[in-house]
Amino acid sequence: MSGQLKNKKLSEISQPGSKSWFLDASPWYKMMRATAPVFHSLRMGMWHVFLYSDVERVLTQFSTYSSQWGYVERNASSVVPTLAGSMITTDPPLHTKLRKIVSKSFTPSSIGALEPRIKEIANQFLTGSKNGIMDFISEFSEPLPVTVIAEMLGIPPKDRVKFKWWSDLVIGSANPETLERDSAEFSHYLSAIIAERKKHPTEDLISSIVASEIDGEKLSPQEAVSFCVLLLVAGNETTTNLLGNAIRLFAKYDSLKQLHEKPSMISSAIEEVLRFASPVRGMFRVSVKESELSGRKIPIGQSLIAWIASANRDEKKFPDADSFDIVRTPNHHIAFGHGIHLCLGAPLARLESKVALQLLAEKYSGVKLKVPDAQLTPVRSTVVGGVQHLPVEFTR
Repeated sequence: MSGQLKNKKLSEISQPGSKSWFLDASPWYKMMRATAPVFHSLRMGMWHVFLYSDVERVLTQFSTYSSQWGYVERNASSVVPTLAGSMITTDPPLHTKLRKIVSKSFTPSSIGALEPRIKEIANQFLTGSKNGIMDFISEFSEPLPVTVIAEMLGIPPKDRVKFKWWSDLVIGSANPETLERDSAEFSHYLSAIIAERKKHPTEDLISSIVASEIDGEKLSPQEAVSFCVLLLVAGNETTTNLLGNAIRLFAKYDSLKQLHEKPSMISSAIEEVLRFASPVRGMFRVSVKESELSGRKIPIGQSLIAWIASANRDEKKFPDADSFDIVRTPNHHIAFGHGIHLCLGAPLARLESKVALQLLAEKYSGVKLKVPDAQLTPVRSTVVGGVQHLPVEFTR
């Protein structure tokens, strides 16, 4: 056990489910890497994996650690707003076929062509702030990616406000009291859009999804819905939390001043935010072969969560891992996953974040939180990490 952990009682480390854990789970990750890097939780019925080498292996070796949790058979009649049966919950060869359907729309060159429009949208939201005072999440980092992915999907502008709400529904941070009603509304909405595109296709992503075939068959209703849900989440949540986490860190470490003076550091700063405060906490897998991780035998048929956010703070992989260094080189984080499931929306999230931070760094030289960080309201999800609101003041 590290010296830092020896001097810190277990009771002093925020545990999963607490507000402080959702705001910053890194002390818990650190403790688990040192004391139980692979362990089985009887309460959750799941194996937890914390070290970089183990997480990377779980994410990469799909023949041992399958992504088919919550898998839905093709042509299932049930249409629900879920990621089950999408690229994120399938293995090759189906995963490969599904990914090809939209991969051309998410290549770096295809995404790069969107830069002028992304800049226009970002400017629109940024100029709406008064004297640099704003709720950065609700006024900027939420509407920016929602607008971009909605335009790509072909969602009417009048419906885009609902998209963040539905995205929360999928990642598990929605209001449980209205979950059933919201799920039904989301399912009905997506099904109606898909049916409309079948009759009247356009140039948007939903039309591409509806027209696509796998092994000579059109996508089932469930697959089409799951595709739309995945693109909504991949094109929305990652950027929202990446930008929100960036501004929290920039306020703490006065990094915006450095970027204002040297904009060329923005790309490396984004990579360090991705490593230090990963917007995706972890990914789920199921063991389909008996295996071993850090000396622990994992039986067949076990659920696992590979803690990406912990792997990105692994002291064995990253020198001075608990230091926020916006010029860190090299920076081989796995914030966007690893292997065949490398996040499809990674180029989009990087570009949106780069455009946004370039505009902010050009206009402002500093940022401070209007409330203490500990008083922020976290996104209560084990899948993604961020805050619901971020009151800030940007200074020139």
